[in-house]
Amino acid sequence: MTGHTIGYARVSTNEQDLTAQRDGLAALHVPKDRIYVDHGLTGTNRERPGLREALAACREGDTLVVTKLDRLARSLPDARDIIEDLTKKKVKLSIGGNIHDPTDPVGRLLFNVLAMVAEFESDLIRARTREGMQVAKAKGRLRGKQPKLSKSQEAHLVSLYKGGQHTTTEIAELFKVARTLCARLE
Repeated sequence: MTGHTIGYARVSTNEQDLTAQRDGLAALHVPKDRIYVDHGLTGTNRERPGLREALAACREGDTLVVTKLDRLARSLPDARDIIEDLTKKKVKLSIGGNIHDPTDPVGRLLFNVLAMVAEFESDLIRARTREGMQVAKAKGRLRGKQPKLSKSQEAHLVSLYKGGQHTTTEIAELFKVARTLCARLE
């Protein structure tokens, strides 16, 4: 590979760990100071600061390296847009050590198939999540956002508010709620 290697890694939740991806990028000869990451952002969201920085760091002759295509994009249109931007800048894309050649018909086909698989996986994850939420709701385990205050706490807050002896700020601090909640409950 000529030019610099720039790495990109992403995990969808803040609880997930980037170690495996960082190790994979290091094995693909990406220097640690050229690895850009996104924590807690899905691949379907193109507005990712780490991705923006990685793409901005790429110059003609460089190679953007990802361990797997689904770390870069989770939709076919997004993957195509990214590869189009890289191609215009004359930047190569390495997916797990294999260089994608956008001028080769077989390379384009394989890229599109991988991008479709990544999008399909994302769709399956969403479907399983929705299904799990429906099951939890049917079993009474999913009740939505719980109220901050119990009914008795709410009544006490309202009586303090209407009593006029305390400011909204004082009441909000006492009950650990937003000041706007105090005004809404009167």
